Amino acid sequence: MQEAFDGNGKMKIMGYSGLTVDFSRAIGAHVIVRGLRVFSDFEYEFRMALANHRLEPDIEMVSFITAEEHTFLSSSTVREIAALGGNVSSMVPPHVDRALKARFEELGDGQQVVPSTSLRD
Repeated sequence: MQEAFDGNGKMKIMGYSGLTVDFSRAIGAHVIVRGLRVFSDFEYEFRMALANHRLEPDIEMVSFITAEEHTFLSSSTVREIAALGGNVSSMVPPHVDRALKARFEELGDGQQVVPSTSLRD
């Protein structure tokens, strides 16, 4: 993310651990922005928004619907295509494409790179 937004003075990339609402409160954020790709994202994000609102009622949750051409994209899909030698250059920024190629060359053949279950399961 740092490389993707390099030179954009309006963006600041920060890592954190723990609850998103706790981090948001700590940095003085009043809104959390999330993205929706497909209908199943809505159910997950709706539950998450309700839980976050209960934990921190003063922080608003805003969701944006993605453009149609991005609805199929997920990190798991991109990772699986790249792991199997597919071309993901139209799906990710150039630096991510290079990093994926380098990582899978480093791992070599026979490595499991795609989880067998979704993190949302």
